[in-house]
Amino acid sequence: MRAFNGRIRGLPMVEDYLAWVEQACPDEIRGRGLSFGGGTKAAMPGEAFGRWFGACVERGFTVPSWPREYGGAGLDRANVERLRSAMREVGAPPPLSGAAPTMLGSTLLELGTEDQKVRHLPPMSRGELSWCQGYSEPGAGSDLASLRTRAEDDGDCYRVNGSKIWTSGAHRADWIFCLVRTDPDAPKQRGISFLLFSLDTPGVTVRNFDMINGGSEFCEVFFTDVMVPKADLVGRENDGWSVAKRLLQFERDSVSQGEFLPKGGSLPDVLKRYAPDDPSARDAVVRVEMDHAAFALTRRRAVQDRKGGGTGTFVTSAFKMLSSELESRKLEAIVSMMGAQGLGWSGDGFDAEELASTRKWLLSKGFLIAGGSSEVQRNVIAKRVLGLPD
Repeated sequence: MRAFNGRIRGLPMVEDYLAWVEQACPDEIRGRGLSFGGGTKAAMPGEAFGRWFGACVERGFTVPSWPREYGGAGLDRANVERLRSAMREVGAPPPLSGAAPTMLGSTLLELGTEDQKVRHLPPMSRGELSWCQGYSEPGAGSDLASLRTRAEDDGDCYRVNGSKIWTSGAHRADWIFCLVRTDPDAPKQRGISFLLFSLDTPGVTVRNFDMINGGSEFCEVFFTDVMVPKADLVGRENDGWSVAKRLLQFERDSVSQGEFLPKGGSLPDVLKRYAPDDPSARDAVVRVEMDHAAFALTRRRAVQDRKGGGTGTFVTSAFKMLSSELESRKLEAIVSMMGAQGLGWSGDGFDAEELASTRKWLLSKGFLIAGGSSEVQRNVIAKRVLGLPD
């Protein structure tokens, strides 16, 4: 049994992309699940990855859909998908990942001022600065519009006080894009603004805390009289909710493409090693592999629909929900086939792949919530597609 490799009959690979990736991506980083989010606090994962990253920066392939003047390659959506297919075919890691290129950059391209684009986008494309997302607060998660972090008018700046929680990667980020309340008397969705500022600004404190998989990816961020220039207000004052919703669409689209999902190993390889004679395991592998193939084809149909003028406004919610649930099912199947070997935490009785699978499986639980829980996505589809009442 072979794993689905991203090729679908009738949608051929663009051989120029494939040839370029084959030439540019060093053998030693292929298929290893490496990633690089950029920024001043993150180390490049090795010299070979650095060569791959540099080649992609030169071609604009770190952010291939962005205009060339901001560091991209100016590719349309179909060609971006072909480039990504070539990378998957070769096993090349994404050259740049994280919140900056996939979420904030796309939002600034659409809603930012020219000054904001010129100042922020080129450094993002080159991986010089990393960003984190300041949305959730204690008491304002699913009901995000109830956020209470304040931004008060102070001349050419806003004075920000409050806190954020579940802020992924804030301990290694350089900047934050942040939702704040600028009009406490307005209806809760209408008094919110969207700000950008450096985490090195006086008054910012970052604390990370332990996660179920042993990592420390989530953080709390505290703001005490943080002065933020009004030049880094995105959109209009008190209209940040519109900016936030647009960014969430980009986030869900990124999650649906697997940008932030923990990747499990090859299901057929795990089956062969741990459960070659188990018919129920074979059945689970076939079902997940078929669903992954169907999902990939559906994504490509959506690309073609957009090229033909379709809007597909609900597909980011549908794709986010499906992709995170599919990847969760895949990791569940891997741990199930490994049995006790898939539940190790440390010790000589487990190899590195088994220990990594345990942590990926635990981490995957959070991806059913990240970017909007599956329940929230089903509500969006129910209202916008099926027309069901609240």
